[in-house]
Amino acid sequence: MPHSLRFLFGLFVAAALLAIGGGYVQHRQEQHETRIVAEQLTHGDSVAGEEAIQRYGCGSCHEIQGVAGADGGVGPSLSGIAVRTELAGHLQNDPANMIRWLRDPQGVAPRNGMPNLGVSEKDARDMAAYLYTLKPRMPPP
Repeated sequence: MPHSLRFLFGLFVAAALLAIGGGYVQHRQEQHETRIVAEQLTHGDSVAGEEAIQRYGCGSCHEIQGVAGADGGVGPSLSGIAVRTELAGHLQNDPANMIRWLRDPQGVAPRNGMPNLGVSEKDARDMAAYLYTLKPRMPPP
């Protein structure tokens, strides 16, 4: 291969690696900013929220991206819940309603399929913080 072609190939590889690295950095920055906003809205801790979601067994009924083993099909998928307009079919999706729903789903909508699990105020805030980090998944190409 002539020297000029090797040089151009090297430039192409370097540019591709820079683009991939830049995309990764941008993705991580967006995740960080989303987490901070979610935690400010709910006054919760998203990392503790993910742990609480596992502890309460939410994944036995719901598919929840990022939560190991959360692949239940009884309740709706929680993917993209951060950008949905409604919760429980009739509540405006805002932090106060999310926390209220997590703490007392039967009080919000009697006889619905979600059981009251005795979620504490702190756990509900943390769980809401995590749920507000869940953006819609992009469909595979």
